[in-house]
Amino acid sequence: MLEKRQLVPQEQSIDLDYFIYCLEAVDDIETVTVTEAQENLRQLATKYGVASIYKTCDTIEGLEDSLNALVLDDHNFKDYEIIYFMIAGEGNSICLNGYYYSLQEIAEIFEGRLTGKVLHFSNAKVLDLDTEEAQYFLDITGAKGISGYGNEYNGITSSNLDKAFFYLFKEDSNMLDVVEELHKRHYNVCKLLDFRLYY
Repeated sequence: MLEKRQLVPQEQSIDLDYFIYCLEAVDDIETVTVTEAQENLRQLATKYGVASIYKTCDTIEGLEDSLNALVLDDHNFKDYEIIYFMIAGEGNSICLNGYYYSLQEIAEIFEGRLTGKVLHFSNAKVLDLDTEEAQYFLDITGAKGISGYGNEYNGITSSNLDKAFFYLFKEDSNMLDVVEELHKRHYNVCKLLDFRLYY
């Protein structure tokens, strides 16, 4: 009974108007393991009151199904401000089980269905878009912004900076103010990982 009482305040502190939707690429969705991403999302909920939904995918069809379930079936979709991708890849593409898909292809799959969302990529993938590529993605999907990092993983994960970014978004929905505050508070890490925002 005592343990239940201790959990109640934490649950009440979670802001149910604000969610992160995390999609992580794995080798096989049938293999069940607790990943670093899941642990980070748990910390985000308990420390910062940011709730999240976590899904895995191992194919482009799985990615499409997961995002379609969110966009079409989840009546709380408007509450998800950030879609958090933990997917490997290169500048303008993501990699699922050895196959590369350009962000243009992803944009066309979700044409007009990501309105007002910020897509945030962990540094499992370098995000390097030119102005035209970024604008095309934003125009086609309706997304508010795409953020991520210009520097590769190289043993330094972006997870702590990701958590700070998500927490600041909970406090302030103005994307540019959030990025400015993130740089003020975590300048060295932003610089080291080369935090980027396309909007």
